Amino acid sequence: MTHDADSSSERGPARGGAARWFHAHALFLVCMAVFVPCLAGMAASGFQVANEARLDHGAGPLPFADYLRSGQFIEATFENWESEFLQMGAYVVLTVFLFQKGSSESKPIGRRTPQDDDPRAAELGPDTPWPVRRGGFVLVLYENSLALFFLVLFGLSFWLHAVGGAEAYSEEQRLHGLPGTSAWEYLGTAQFWFESMQNWQSEFLAVAAIVGASVYLRQRGSPESKPVATPHHETGA
Repeated sequence: MTHDADSSSERGPARGGAARWFHAHALFLVCMAVFVPCLAGMAASGFQVANEARLDHGAGPLPFADYLRSGQFIEATFENWESEFLQMGAYVVLTVFLFQKGSSESKPIGRRTPQDDDPRAAELGPDTPWPVRRGGFVLVLYENSLALFFLVLFGLSFWLHAVGGAEAYSEEQRLHGLPGTSAWEYLGTAQFWFESMQNWQSEFLAVAAIVGASVYLRQRGSPESKPVATPHHETGA
């Protein structure tokens, strides 16, 4: 999602030490601070649901540590992470080539942006990222590293979703006296693809919503919005 380049000057009163560091990294830190208790709440509530299901089938309850290693928890966690990383990776790649007239989430149509510049022609300095100064294959990887990062995370989450789902499915089968399945076999089941698609569709709907809504709607102060007085037809930052 589009952002303006950093400026050497900062707005607001001078801050010192930890307060200035927090101010400079607050967006990431607050998101992680929300993520951790949400994950803990998911684990606690999922633990209760899993043990209620086991008791309904006449099985003993799982200790919490065993639940965290169980297929139920692994599947529930990574089927969601999988869709998030797919959404972000696809968004990074699609915004290289595709445009949306009037959207703050699109590059301007018909003119180049700094993101399009070839780093091989850049003036090098001490703060230039090392891969740019190194060049060659290292630079090729670096100039595509954001998309590759999300692709790798998606691939890992996709596989762990399959592994956890197969284990959870096999555990349920065993409670009914039936044989289990492997991760590869689980990949071919309708259940796996139902779990994936129900998350994927919502992620791409959310992306389409912000791309389309940012044409006409504004949020003063947010880099995800155009300036409030900007005409609807103007595209990009």
